[in-house]
Amino acid sequence: MPEIKARLAPFDPVWQRICTEAQQVVQDEPLLGGVMHNNLLHHATMERALAYRFALKLSSAEISEQILREIADEAYASAASLGEAARADLVAVEERDPACNRFLQPVMYFKGYQAVQAYRVGHWLWTTGRRDMALFVQMRVSEMFGVDIHPAAKLGKGIMIDHAHSIVIGETAVVGDNVSMLHSVTLGGTGKEDGDRHPKIGDGVLIGAGAKVLGNIHVGANSRIAAGSVVLNDVPRCKTVAGVPAKIVGEAGCNQPALSMDHRLSPE
Repeated sequence: MPEIKARLAPFDPVWQRICTEAQQVVQDEPLLGGVMHNNLLHHATMERALAYRFALKLSSAEISEQILREIADEAYASAASLGEAARADLVAVEERDPACNRFLQPVMYFKGYQAVQAYRVGHWLWTTGRRDMALFVQMRVSEMFGVDIHPAAKLGKGIMIDHAHSIVIGETAVVGDNVSMLHSVTLGGTGKEDGDRHPKIGDGVLIGAGAKVLGNIHVGANSRIAAGSVVLNDVPRCKTVAGVPAKIVGEAGCNQPALSMDHRLSPE
């Protein structure tokens, strides 16, 4: 399998673009040459580079970089969906974040992207029965990035978490494809009950900064949650909700609010 991936690497346009951008960084900022080579240019595939970043960022006195690297390499080799999701998330960030104009930036500098990729390895551990290791990864991601995603939560592809400070996503939460959220979002429970207790977010939803979505409720596809809102009830498809508690205040404003990233209640 590694040999096949190595042969296919030249045909991976996402990875090739990252490497081209890294080579430009080396030319423009020679002091970062070692960083670019160690993290990107030294690796044959994007999966190997992501495994290296995972281990580098999450290693500590408690667990070595080598052990974490072996775990991540095994995850990417066993589940092709991890690499597919990593590419979809990367394209999502580059397309939706106006501060991002290179694929290299999320991989190297954006903690939201890096935290989501680390969660994906933790989720793989959880689903393969290695739950204590998955919880350890969750702890380290929270400590390093300020992003706390339970490894049992289910996240789709094309996820963009902008700024990504103080994100909390609970154990039974489900997040669909092409969802965008900003910092300080909580997808949480509403008490001490166990079982299925966290929100289900549909495809294409846009969640504003500081929004709290609580309980086993459904947020319909292509809807918007305004910044600072507290959502306690189901949200229909293609609607905008705002307030504390949140109420429907209008239509979503466009077909795919998570892609447009327009948070205004009354677009001009």
